[in-house]
Parts: sequence; C-alpha cells; structure tokens
Amino acid sequence: MATVRLDGVRKVYDNGFVAVDDASFEVADGEFLVLVGPSGCGKSTLLRMIAGLESISAGTLSIGGRVVNDVAPRDRDIAMVFQSYALYPHMTVAENLAFGLKLRGAGREEIARRTREAADMLGLDGMLDRRPGQLSGGQRQRVALGRALVRDPAVFLLDEPLSNLDAKLRASMRVEISRLHRRLGATMIYVTHDQIEAMTLGQRIVVLKDGAIQQIDTPMRLYDAPANLFVAGFLGSPAMNLFDVQATVDGSAVVLGTASLPVPGGALAGRGGTRVVAGLRPEQLRPATDADAAAIEVRVDVVEPVGNEVFLHAEHAGRELVARMPPHGALPQPGERLRLGFDPARLHFFDPGTGRRIGP
Repeated sequence: MATVRLDGVRKVYDNGFVAVDDASFEVADGEFLVLVGPSGCGKSTLLRMIAGLESISAGTLSIGGRVVNDVAPRDRDIAMVFQSYALYPHMTVAENLAFGLKLRGAGREEIARRTREAADMLGLDGMLDRRPGQLSGGQRQRVALGRALVRDPAVFLLDEPLSNLDAKLRASMRVEISRLHRRLGATMIYVTHDQIEAMTLGQRIVVLKDGAIQQIDTPMRLYDAPANLFVAGFLGSPAMNLFDVQATVDGSAVVLGTASLPVPGGALAGRGGTRVVAGLRPEQLRPATDADAAAIEVRVDVVEPVGNEVFLHAEHAGRELVARMPPHGALPQPGERLRLGFDPARLHFFDPGTGRRIGP
C-alpha cells in the first residue's frame, strides 16, 4: 500500500473553467478517505487526476513518495472501480476478474490463485461461470470490486460505485466495502455525493464545493464542528436548522423572533449587537420542560413518522425548522403549537458575510 499526497493540485480546462483549485492533502497508508460534495464540485475530476485519466494543470501529485504527474495510469499501481461497473458482457465472472492480470502477463497459477482469493473474499464462488447479464446489480458491483482486488494495487480508487443500486443494496454494499478495507488494510479513496456513504465509510472526509476544499476532518468532527455554513448545511439528514439572529449588546444571548436564547461560554464575545447565523441540529430539539435553559414556540406544519423516529416540520417567527423526535407517545398534529427546548451549548454560530464558523 502507499500514501497519496496532493500539493496545490489544480485542474483548469481550455475554456478557463477551474474544476479543482489548490487541492492539498495527504492520504495515509491504509487510510479510507472520502471525497464528498454536490454534483459539479470537482470530486470525480480530482479522483481522475489521481488515476491519471485527467491531466494536472498545476501542483504535484505523488503516490508512495513518487511524483506521478506525467506517469501513465497503468504505471501508477492503482485500481479504479467505476459507477458503471464496466464489466465485459461476453466474459464470465472468472474471466472478468482475471482480465487485468492477463494483460499484465501474470502466470496461469498466479491468475488462478488471485481470482480464487478475490472470489472467496467477496462471496462470488458460485458465480464464476456466469456472465454479467445473469447477475444482480449488487453482484456485478462485487465483481467490479474483485477485478480491482486481484490486482493488489497500492491504491484503490472508487468513483460513486454504489449509485446505481437501490437503498437496501447500497446499505449492504457499504458494509462489505468497510469489511474489505479492514481486511486488506488498503489505501482507498472513495468519491460520493451521498453524505450517508461519506459518514459511514470514511475515516476522514474531504468536503468540496465549486472545486475548492471546504473542510477535511473525521466524520463526527465535521458533524459537530462544521467549518462553515456550506459544511453545516450539507452534512446531516435532515440538514442543520439555520437562523439569522441578532446578538445582544453584551453578546450573552441572541434574539430569535420573540425568543431570547442564552449564549454560553462567550462564543459571541466581541460580536455584541451584530447579526450572526445560528445553527441547531434537528435532534437537539425536543418537547420543552421547565428545566430547559432555552426554548422556542413553533407551529407544526407536517409530521413525518418513519418508524424509529419522527420528523416535525415546523415554523417559528416565519422561519422553517425540522425537529427529530422519538416515536413515543401521542404525535403532535399539523397546526398544533408547542414549545421545543434545547441545550444552548449545542448552538453553532457563523459569520453571515464569510460563512465561516464563529468560535472553536
């Protein structure tokens, strides 16, 4: 396995469009790193530059300590798994698994051994004589993974490999990919637009927007301490509730509609009297009790019971919000008014001009 290092990597097309701007980070040996962001953010372009399928306009890319900017894809010791599976329909599963090894001149015994090991690892034993058209989507994706696996590359690159699967298959394949990574201890770089995939698979996550890196951190650090408004709104389902609020003169509270909400710990020190954006995760809201230090009154618009939890879509002072509630007891009804309490220490604050996080 190997480290992957990017120093100021840029991709600028002939028309002047900047697809990736100044990407700098290192993927440790054996790390599972996820590139996530909305469509058009540059994540797949970045992966393709690592693979050698896109040229690099500026900056340096190294794999295993070797600069590979001008190295051909086949000589980078990487294996890539595509969204479309890219299997040969006229070949059997065994032939698809072995094809890359044959191109590289591997011996018959080595091909048989590696193919057998990959099939065992991915549960493909009983399918080796089938053709792709006889397989389900999940089975075809396992074959695509196996074709990369037999190569024993220094780095695995996966470009939205689960996007063509239904929700149940995606969940099971996420588990399989996690198990595969733990078993191999391989360096993996995974691209997705799905935040659930990013949060559940990645040891670290690179969040991109418009070709620029917004934040690099562990999944829970991204969730608990988003660096800016984009990360706060992008990660989390439902997304973080965001409100324009006014800080009091001494910065000890913020005013949201008719509610005055305390701000503990001096988070808004030096910003008294200014407007800021306050954020609160849906799961932090709950039916208010007398013990709550902060509470707001809302009018319920829509109630979504989904079994293990309930989503309340509500309105406060003209602002929409979502609360994630436990499914116990009687559910509120649309049009009903109720008070929701929360811990003010769980509030996030952002600068409305720059979008950057305020405080630690």
